Amino acid sequence: MNNLFKALNDETRRKIIELLKEKDMDAGQIAEQFNISKPSISHHLDILKRADLITSDKRGQHIIYSLNTSILEDLIKWILTLKK
Repeated sequence: MNNLFKALNDETRRKIIELLKEKDMDAGQIAEQFNISKPSISHHLDILKRADLITSDKRGQHIIYSLNTSILEDLIKWILTLKK
C-alpha cells in the first residue's frame, strides 16, 4: 500500500490518472498534456504501474496505458473501514 500512497502523492501522477479516467492512451498522448520531458512521463508511468494504479498493453509499436479501477476500489474499501 506504500507504493499506492507514494504514487498518489504527486500532482502529475494524479493528473495522469485523471486523463486515463477519460480514455486509454499511449505515453506520447499522455506526454502531450504536460510541459515535462518524455523520460519524466515514463518515470511517472512506472511509479503508477508499480502501484497497480495503471496497466499497460502492448499494441503493435505502442504501449497503451489504462486505469486500473480495482485497486482504487480496494483503497476506498480500506478507507471506509477506518470510519467509526
